[in-house]
Amino acid sequence: MSLLRGAACALALCLAPLAAGVQVAGAQVSDDVVRVGVLTDISGPYADFAGPGSVIAARMAAEDHNGGRALGKPIEVVGGDHQNKPDVGAALARRWVDTDRVDMVIDMPNSAVALAVQQVGRERNRIIINTSAVTTELTGRQCSPVGFHWVLDSYALSSGITRAVMQQGGRSWYYLTVDYEGGYANERGSEAVVTAEGGRVLGRARHPLNTPDFSSFLLQAQASRAQVVALANGGADTVNAIKQAGEFGLTRQGQRLVGFFVNITDVKALGLQTAQGVVLVDGWYWDQNEETRAFARRFAERHQGRMPTQYQAGVYSGVRHWLKAIEAAGTDEAMAVAAKMRELPVDDVFAHGGRVRADGRHVHDVHLMEVKKPADSSSPWDLYRILATIPGEQAFRPLNEGGCPLVRP
Repeated sequence: MSLLRGAACALALCLAPLAAGVQVAGAQVSDDVVRVGVLTDISGPYADFAGPGSVIAARMAAEDHNGGRALGKPIEVVGGDHQNKPDVGAALARRWVDTDRVDMVIDMPNSAVALAVQQVGRERNRIIINTSAVTTELTGRQCSPVGFHWVLDSYALSSGITRAVMQQGGRSWYYLTVDYEGGYANERGSEAVVTAEGGRVLGRARHPLNTPDFSSFLLQAQASRAQVVALANGGADTVNAIKQAGEFGLTRQGQRLVGFFVNITDVKALGLQTAQGVVLVDGWYWDQNEETRAFARRFAERHQGRMPTQYQAGVYSGVRHWLKAIEAAGTDEAMAVAAKMRELPVDDVFAHGGRVRADGRHVHDVHLMEVKKPADSSSPWDLYRILATIPGEQAFRPLNEGGCPLVRP
C-alpha cells in the first residue's frame, strides 16, 4: 500500500474491497479493481458541505452498486485532502492515477483545484467528475472529453435563481458584491437576466473579501427600497451578511434576501431565527420525498446525524452513474465510459430524468428555496420550503453559449 493510501485509510477514508460477486465474462477492468478517488477539503472552509461527507457518499454509492462490485471486480474508494491548493490537488490526482491506479476522481470543492485536476484527467485519460466547484469553465472553454460537472455552477447560482425570483415578483434588485472577479461574474450574470426580463437594478455596493462589518452596505441596500437584495459573495461573507441583515430586519421589512452561494450547512450554523426568509437555489434537498429522506437517514447514521448536502448527494449520484456506465461499456477505459455516461439517463436519488450533454454538463432540475421561519420547522434539519422547481434547461447555460470545443456548431 502506498503512503498516500495508508494515510487515507488511517483517516477512515478508505473502503476495502466489498462483498463477492459474479465475474462478468469478457469484462475489461484495469488491474482487477475499480477505484474511486474522492479529492476534497477535509478540514478547510468547504469541509462541511463536502469533505468527509463526500467520502461517505462515495462509499454508499459503491456499496449500493451490485453488492460493491462492477463487472465482477471489487470497488475501492480512497479519499484525500487537496488543501484548497491547485498544485497539491493536481499532484495528488497524478499520484493516484500513476501509482495507485485510481480510475475516477470526484468532488473538488474549489474551482481552481477542479480546473487543475480536470487537466490531469485529460492528460492521463481518467474520468473526472466535479461536484462541488462552480466555475462554468469546466464545461466551457476548458471542457474535457473525460470531464463532467454534476451539481450546480455559477450560471445556475446567479442567472437561474434570478430568473426564478423575478417570476415570483422580484422586479427591482440591489447587489451586495464581493470585490473580486467571482463576485463580479455572479453580479453580471444576474443583472443580464434582470435587464432582459424588464426589471431594474437600483444600485450596488462592493465590499472587500472577508468583511466583518456589513452595516454600511446593508443601510444602502435598505435605502434603495429594492425588492431583492442579492448577495454576490460566499463563505464567511455570506454568513456575516445574512446575520447582520437579520439584525437590521431587512426581510421583516419586506425586502427579499437572495444568496447566490448558500448551503444548508450555512443555514444550519446560522439558525432559523437569523436566516429565515433567505432565498437560494439548491440542486437537491434531503426532505423532498420518501426516497430522499430514506437516503438522508442512511447517510446521517454514518455522519454524526448530519443530513447530506446537495454536493454530497451529487457525489453519490456521480459515482453511481459512472459505475452504471462501466457496466454498459464493459470496461473501465475512460473514453468508452465517458461515451456511455453521456448516453445513459441519470436516474437515482439525486435526479430522475437527468442527462449529460456533450460538454459534460449534467442537466437536472434545481429548486428555488426559502429558509423557513422557526415556527414552521418540525425538526433540526427541517430548514427549507420549496418555492419552485426550475427545469434544468432553464437553470443551466445553453449548450451553444459555453465555447466548449467538444460541441459541434
